[in-house]
Amino acid sequence: MGRIGISCLFPASWHFSISPVGCPRILNTNLRQIIVISVLAAAVSLLYFSVVIIRNKYGRLTRDKKFQRYLARVTDIEATDTNNPSVNYGIVVDCGSSGSRVFVYCWPRHNGNPRDLLDIRQMRDKNRKPVVMKIKPGISEFATSPEKVSDYISPLLNFAAEHVPRAKHKETPLYILCTAGMRILPESQQKAILEDLLTDIPVHFDFLFSDSHAEVISGKQEGVYAWIGINFVLGRFEHIEDDDEAVVEVNIPGSESSEAIVRKRTAGILDMGGVSTQIAYEVPKTVSFASSQQEEVAKNLLAEFNLGCDVHQTEHVYRVYVATFLGFGGNAARQRYEDRIFANTIQKNRLLGKQTGLTPDMPYLDPCLPLDIKDEIQQNGQTIYLRGTGDFDLCRETIQPFMNKTNETQTSLNGVYQPPIHFQNSEFYGFSEFYYCTEDVLRMGGDYNAAKFTKAAKDYCATKWSILRERFDRGLYASHADLHRLKYQCFKSAWMFEVFHRGFSFPVNYKSLKTALQVYDKEVQWTLGAILYRTRFLPLRDIQQEAFRASHTHWRGVSFVYNHYLFSGCFLVVLLAILLYLLRLRRIHRRTLRNGSAAALWMEEGLPTQNAAGTL
Repeated sequence: MGRIGISCLFPASWHFSISPVGCPRILNTNLRQIIVISVLAAAVSLLYFSVVIIRNKYGRLTRDKKFQRYLARVTDIEATDTNNPSVNYGIVVDCGSSGSRVFVYCWPRHNGNPRDLLDIRQMRDKNRKPVVMKIKPGISEFATSPEKVSDYISPLLNFAAEHVPRAKHKETPLYILCTAGMRILPESQQKAILEDLLTDIPVHFDFLFSDSHAEVISGKQEGVYAWIGINFVLGRFEHIEDDDEAVVEVNIPGSESSEAIVRKRTAGILDMGGVSTQIAYEVPKTVSFASSQQEEVAKNLLAEFNLGCDVHQTEHVYRVYVATFLGFGGNAARQRYEDRIFANTIQKNRLLGKQTGLTPDMPYLDPCLPLDIKDEIQQNGQTIYLRGTGDFDLCRETIQPFMNKTNETQTSLNGVYQPPIHFQNSEFYGFSEFYYCTEDVLRMGGDYNAAKFTKAAKDYCATKWSILRERFDRGLYASHADLHRLKYQCFKSAWMFEVFHRGFSFPVNYKSLKTALQVYDKEVQWTLGAILYRTRFLPLRDIQQEAFRASHTHWRGVSFVYNHYLFSGCFLVVLLAILLYLLRLRRIHRRTLRNGSAAALWMEEGLPTQNAAGTL
């Protein structure tokens, strides 16, 4: 018959075995052995239930933390606690074409998980307002006097220095990033301006400011930063926790042969300003090209980067398409449209001997202006008079050639390469003119519906200008909508529609575009994406420091010990081990006393001690 012996963990006198018949042998063990087994079983059970409780507790904490973080995005209006030493700060100066703005950001200590990014937010002052300051003119105005640039930007840095705690200045990174205004300057003037900043700022401020922290960024970089900022606020860089979250399979750039990973679906952005239009979205799958020339163009439009703190990890590797189209903004497009009207009208009048548009009585009929509105185009001392006919469909047809589409595959506005979009599993946010066109007058901001938008735009264009003015005077439109918006709403609605559906080839039944002014009630700037990208390695530094401390500090530095459930379980096991060891010592001591007494008795009776011991 087989038998299982258990003795290696206990003293030899506690040896017992379990035979196949099981219970009868156990019942033959003495009471003390049964007590010891029961105590150990209770200790193991306590440890097990402690682990279950901890897991459930931290599971709830994780869900609660996720909800709280989501809530913080919506109601992030609390003043920053500048007395908290674990809060870190960062400063970004956006040097634009018309002015410069400083943004101060803050974030708590990294949570130690290398898969998570820093939780960066805009710093808020005692009045709970974002710490932001703007000055004019743009930095490019100092192209001929670069020695004055440091004095120009000092008010912004003084403002930031007043809000960042003095003790944090030396570890607070400062980034001065210049955009469109500086890009148009000659390289020599750009270099002179940056050189003045790099020379003078370290003399007057203690911020962490190196040569790479002052830079003229490209339009591609600016688009990537905007894409990062929006998706960060939306929480799209967090890891999957719920089964109902929208996900996408991604081929990591550089490892196309490896198996695709599944992560949260990121959102694309559409931004139509006054001068330019921009699109940016993730390209999750490897793309093919129609020609070698197209592949070469695509290299300049696809940005591949790792947002994670460890370059060897691929959870946060992204491939993003970014394209900027100068002249395709709402105002620039209207200007191009009017230039074409002026040139064509003058040429036709000359060839056909007509007087169209030369007098108010014989105006040029513009389908892109509201019904019966009067307008003028003035160029080179000549005037063309316009009168609106409010024909939305004809307006769309008239402006279609301005898309400059080509017959090549995978192209968008101006014949520029555009990788395919998986429309069934994608989401886009439209900013600036996408929001103004849908909300200011039509009051349809938010979820975009092409059919409803088209109907509302048609009705608006076909409404007489006198009625539109009356509605405006009664305050029926958005508070910031002005007469300029009313006058060109018809044209801009048609332009936005054509850019979105014809230029970027989104189907008319596309349901996943949201037009917005803010995300979670906050205006998202590209500067947020910039500081998130440029501080992406800081978590790794914190993680390494924590690992170093954990390996060289007292045992209480291990984080899980602080949980009282697990600590209680461990303490109980240690206490039981000590009690069992004391019982063992006491038993040995008693045996020693008995042996000593017996030996003395045998010696008194004249018996040999060795033989007596052997008969025991």
